[in-house]
Amino acid sequence: MKKVTGIGGVFFKCANPKAMNDWYAKNLGLPTSDYGATFEWVDAEDSSKKGSTTWSTFSHDSNHFAPSEKPFMINYRVENIEALVEDLKKENVTVVDEIAAYDYGKFVHIMDPEGNIIELWEPADE
Repeated sequence: MKKVTGIGGVFFKCANPKAMNDWYAKNLGLPTSDYGATFEWVDAEDSSKKGSTTWSTFSHDSNHFAPSEKPFMINYRVENIEALVEDLKKENVTVVDEIAAYDYGKFVHIMDPEGNIIELWEPADE
């Protein structure tokens, strides 16, 4: 079974998300909106499959990364999130929440040994 298939997103806290988005747009050319930037791409193994990677800023006081105290979170794209979560539980990996399903995919959060929160995302068919 494949586990991680790519990076789904990079998220970090900052004092002023709008100013940070504007800085990245002006100085590095990121196509930012209020939610950050989305980079679209095609799968290297099957060019008919499209995907995206998100870059997003959060307010420094956001609880979105809890229970982690770190100012960032990485989202990894995965296949078969249910089976992966079962495997992780067998390895005593801390699973923070239950799998949540949305129109754009399924999500769950885990913690690594150093307290970094990791978001796992199984995209809906793209």
